[in-house]
Amino acid sequence: MAVLAYSLGKREINHYFSIKNAKLLSAVAVLLLAVLHSIARYYGGEDSCGWLLSSGRFLGENVWQPYGCMMHKYKSSEAKTCLERKRVAFMGDSRIRQLFYSYVKIINPEVREDGNKHENIHIEDKSASLNVDFLWYAEVNNSMKERFICCCKLYTSTIPFTDVALQCCIGDVTAFPQWSIKLNSGSIETLHQYKANLSSIAHLMEKLAQESEVYWVLQDPVYEEKLSDSRKMITNEQLEHYNEAAVDVLNGSKRTSTTRVKVLGAARQAALETISESPDGLHLPEGTRDVGAMVLMNAVCNKVLKPIDGSCCQPLPPPNLLQKLTACIFLVAVVVFLVIRLLGRNRHPKGKPVSDVESGAEKKPALATSVAGPKGALQAVCKMGLIMAYFYLCDRADLFMKEQKFYTHSTFFIPLIYIFVLGIFYSENSKESKLLNREQTDEWKGWMQLVILIYHISGASAFIPVYMHVRVLVAAYLFQTGYGHFSFFWLKGDFGLYRVCQVLFRLNFLVIVLCLVMDRPYQFYYFVPLVTFWFVVIYSILAIWPQIVQKKANGSGIWHLGVLVKLACLLLLICCFAYSQVTTHRDLLTLIHEWWFRWKLDRFAVIYGMLFAFVYLVLQKCQVLSEGKGEALFSNRISNCLLFVSVVSFLTYSIWASSCKNKTECNEFHPYVSVVQILAFILIRNIPGYIRSLYSSFFAWFGKISLELFICQYHIWLAADTKGILVLVPGNPMLNVIVSTFIFVCVAHEISQVTNDLAQVAIPKESPALLRRILGMAIFLGAVLLLSTQQTGH
Repeated sequence: MAVLAYSLGKREINHYFSIKNAKLLSAVAVLLLAVLHSIARYYGGEDSCGWLLSSGRFLGENVWQPYGCMMHKYKSSEAKTCLERKRVAFMGDSRIRQLFYSYVKIINPEVREDGNKHENIHIEDKSASLNVDFLWYAEVNNSMKERFICCCKLYTSTIPFTDVALQCCIGDVTAFPQWSIKLNSGSIETLHQYKANLSSIAHLMEKLAQESEVYWVLQDPVYEEKLSDSRKMITNEQLEHYNEAAVDVLNGSKRTSTTRVKVLGAARQAALETISESPDGLHLPEGTRDVGAMVLMNAVCNKVLKPIDGSCCQPLPPPNLLQKLTACIFLVAVVVFLVIRLLGRNRHPKGKPVSDVESGAEKKPALATSVAGPKGALQAVCKMGLIMAYFYLCDRADLFMKEQKFYTHSTFFIPLIYIFVLGIFYSENSKESKLLNREQTDEWKGWMQLVILIYHISGASAFIPVYMHVRVLVAAYLFQTGYGHFSFFWLKGDFGLYRVCQVLFRLNFLVIVLCLVMDRPYQFYYFVPLVTFWFVVIYSILAIWPQIVQKKANGSGIWHLGVLVKLACLLLLICCFAYSQVTTHRDLLTLIHEWWFRWKLDRFAVIYGMLFAFVYLVLQKCQVLSEGKGEALFSNRISNCLLFVSVVSFLTYSIWASSCKNKTECNEFHPYVSVVQILAFILIRNIPGYIRSLYSSFFAWFGKISLELFICQYHIWLAADTKGILVLVPGNPMLNVIVSTFIFVCVAHEISQVTNDLAQVAIPKESPALLRRILGMAIFLGAVLLLSTQQTGH
C-alpha cells in the first residue's frame, strides 16, 4: 500500500505541476513583482540611501543588514582613499564620542580611546591629509549655534572651496538631549526649549549641507534598569519625544532631497536590540556603536568608491554603448517577430532531436518543441531578449532589492536535507545499468549543482569543512568533463568541426550574451572559460596525429600505449604551465586571476577523468566488468574489498577536509587528493548492482540544466555579481528564497531550450555554411572586442 500511495502521489504531482505551467506562473510572478516594486519605489519616496540610514536588522549577533541594500565592510585603506583631504566632525556628548572613536578605528584600527572627557578631540591622518574632530556639545544651545555660524561664514567667504573643505567640513552632526533631561529633571518646558533651539539652527545646518554632508543621529535608547540614580530621569519615552521633535524640525523646513540634513536612525534601531548588554544602561556595546560608524562610512563612501558589495547609496552607472546596441538588437527582433505573427506567417515545424553537446547523445524534445529555421531562431532570440531584460532589472537596475549573505549551519544544512529527501522521493529504475550511464551522470551533476547553489546563497565558504567538500564537487564536474569528452571521441571517433562548434556554442552562448547585457568581461564567468579551455585541450590532444580511437585500438594493442603516451604528455604540459607561471605568465594572469586560481586548484581533475574513462572502456571491452541489472560490478570478493576501501577513503578525506584550519594550505593539497573522494564515490555508487540500477529523476532533471543554473545564479538568484542575495519579497527571507528560486529555475530551463533551438540554426551541418557562420561570428566578436576596448580606454 505504501509503495502504491508513493507512486500515485508522484504521478499526481507530475500531472499538475508541469514545467510549462511553472514557467507561466513564474512569468506572472515576475510581472506582478516588477509592478509592486515600481509602485513602492514611486510612492515610497526612499532610495537605498534612505534604507541604509533608517532601518535594518541583525544577522546573527553583530552583522547588520540594512533594509533592502548591501553594506560594505570598509577597510582602513579604503576609508583613507574615500576621505582623503577631508575634515569630518562629530558633535555631541559621550555617546557621540563613542561613535566618533568607532568611526576613527575604521580609518586607523590602532587609535586608542584615551581622549579627555567633556573636551574636544582632534585626530589627524597625515598620509591621507584627513582630519577627524570630536566637538563636545552636550546640549542644543547658543554655543552650538555659534559653531554652525562660524562654519557657514567660511563657506561664504573668499576662501577657495577646496581649502574650505579642509578647514571646516561637518561630516556628521548630532546633539543629545539627555543632558537637558538630566539637568532639568525631564520637564516638558525643556522639550519645548530643545525644539526651539534646534529650529534656530536648522537653517544653518541646511546651508552647511549644501556644501557637505550633514547627519543628525537620533537618540539611542537606554536600559533603564541599569541606569545610575543620577540618570534615572532619562527614560526611553522621553527620548522618543525628543527624537520626534528632531525629525519634525529637520523634515519640516523646505529643503530638496539633495541638500537636506540626513537623519541617521539605523544606529538607534540596532541599539534597541542590544542596549540590554550596556555596562551602565547608557553607553552602547562596542559592536552596536560600530554599526553606526559603518553605516556612516557607507553613506559617504559608497558613491565614491562604488564597491560591488555596497549597493546602499550607490548610484547606478548608465548603460554603455554595447548594452544599448544589444538592447536595440533584441528590440528589433521582437518587433520583426510580432510583425510576422500579425501577418499570419505562422508555421509549426516538427521538433528535431536536440544534440546533447556534452555526451553526443540525442535528446527528444519532450518538454518543449525544438524549432528550426529563421522563424524559430527569431522566436528564440525574442525569448532571450525578454529573459535578458529580467537579468538587467535584477542586477543592474534600481528596481529590486539586494541583501548580504550571512552563514549559519542551519541555512546550509537544512535546505541540503530537504533536497536530498526530494531526490530520494523521485527515485526510479534506470533504463541501463552501465557504470556512469547517462541518467546517473545527469543525477550526479544535478545534486552537485544544487549543493553548490545552496553553498553560494548561504555564504558557506566561510565554513572551511564545507568549502573543502564543495571544492571536490567542482573538481568532480571537471572530472566528468574529461570523462565525457574522452568517451565520446574514443567511441565515436568524430573530430569534425560541427561537433566542436556545437560544444563551444552550447558552453559559451549564454555567457557571451551576459557579457554584453551585464557589462562584464568573459573571464568573470570563470567556469565557462575553464570548461571551454579543457574541451579545446581534450580535443587537441586526441585529434592530433595519430588519432587513436577504439576502432583502431581493437586492431592492435599497441595503440593503447599511444593513448597513455598522449595523456602523459598532457600531464607534463599541465605541470610545466602550473609551475612556470611566476616568471612566464605574470602579466597575463593579472587579467585572468580568478580563472587561473580555479584552473590551478583543479588542474589534474580533467586528466583524472580522461584516464578513468580510458581504463573503464578498456575493461568494458575486455568484458571484465559485470554491468547487468542487479549484478555487482566485480566478483563478490573484489566488490566487497573495493567497497570497504572506498568507504574508508571517502571518510578519510572528509575527516581531513573537516580538520582544515587554513584554506590556503588545504588548497595546496587539493589538486592531488580530490580524486580520492571522487573515485570513492563512483565505486560506492556503481559497484552494488541494485544501487547502480536506480537513479533520481529529480536530480537528473536539474543535471540537464546544470550549466544554465550555475551561470544564471550570478544575477537572478544572487545579486551584485554573486556578492549578495536578490530580494524579490522584502521582509520575509524564507518566502523570498522560495519565490526567487522558483523563477530562477524556470528561467534557467528556458535558456537551456533557447540555446538548443539557436544551436540548430547557428551551427549547420553543411561545411560551407558552417564556415561562413564561423567567419561571421569571428567578425562579430572582433567588433565587440574592439568596442569594449575603446570604452575601457575612455
